[in-house]
Amino acid sequence: MQKTSNRSLILLLTIGVFGILNTEMGITGILPHIAEHYSVSLTTAGLLVSGFALVVAIAGPTMPLLFSKVNRRLVMLLATGAFTLSTIVSILAPNFTVLLIARVLPAIFHPVYVSMAMTVAATSVPENESRKAVAQVFMGVSAGTLLGVPVSNFLASQFSLSLAMIFFAIINLLVFIGTIILVPSMPVTTGLSYGQQLSILKRKTIWISIISVLLLNGAVLGFNSYMSDFLESFSQINVNLIALVLLSIGLANIIGNALAGQFLDKNTHRLLISLPLFLILDLALLFFFGNQALAMMILVVIFGILGGLAGNVNQYMIYSVGEDAPDFANGLFLAAANLGVTVGTSFTGVFITLGGGSQFSILGSIIMLIIAFIAILTRQKWLALLK
Repeated sequence: MQKTSNRSLILLLTIGVFGILNTEMGITGILPHIAEHYSVSLTTAGLLVSGFALVVAIAGPTMPLLFSKVNRRLVMLLATGAFTLSTIVSILAPNFTVLLIARVLPAIFHPVYVSMAMTVAATSVPENESRKAVAQVFMGVSAGTLLGVPVSNFLASQFSLSLAMIFFAIINLLVFIGTIILVPSMPVTTGLSYGQQLSILKRKTIWISIISVLLLNGAVLGFNSYMSDFLESFSQINVNLIALVLLSIGLANIIGNALAGQFLDKNTHRLLISLPLFLILDLALLFFFGNQALAMMILVVIFGILGGLAGNVNQYMIYSVGEDAPDFANGLFLAAANLGVTVGTSFTGVFITLGGGSQFSILGSIIMLIIAFIAILTRQKWLALLK
């Protein structure tokens, strides 16, 4: 491929990842609207997040492995086609059950596309540029995870729930068409055997990393899934301003992504150990002062930055101990991260039910962060012993 073609491919992969993550996490920005529209509780509406994430968690270790030898172009078309169709059905869903099914079924292709995107980005450029290429694709993950939230919230608040759903569909449809037009056949000519890839599961460092990612990501997104309701019901933010606050969090998350590369290069151990502690402190302050506008704004922006750091740290923890099987390692990362979302939203949802308000989800996140800190500390000690 020519350099220009490589850039176009990486850009398309980034937008594709954005579309898929936007479909997954953008829904969190409109959960209150969905709950009202379909006459279900906020916790029940949260199944759209946790159910999707559970399917990804199950498919994460297996689907990238099974598709690791399939033509990359075909994989891209299958994934983006499935997501386009599901978002169209979601727009027309007559009841919550149909909406939930339409959301959950295409999730099996989520880890296939995202894992493949990271691998293709790394291998489509010279080796010294691979980290930069993967980082660009990861920006699509971050943008889809958090920037899609304020956009969907704005569309649902100012116009209609259907328009927010149409936004999801348009992004996926554009990537599907772009793949047909721009991406040539990309057969996989080399690759590890399934046995070679599975062998990384024999490493205990892989398993403690998976546990660490599950807990850390679950804590961050467990609270973030209810952020819209937290801002409206606890912080008493005007519904027309919530999208701006969510946008600020999304931009802060991207800043965290940019900082993560520098921190991981300079002092990986210090970043991994200190990150859960900073998150605990920030969330504790948010629990007590989140109903004060200025304090809330400062604390949620800090939360966004720390969340951006956490996203990169999560990918690093698993990939760094399984990089000899990149597709499978990325699949494990996605599985652990999404299982964390399922566990996190369900666990924090229990605290909302018991406490009677979305601010109590913070307590669930803090508990998960304490356990995450212990798991990460154990991981680092095991790695030190291996060295």
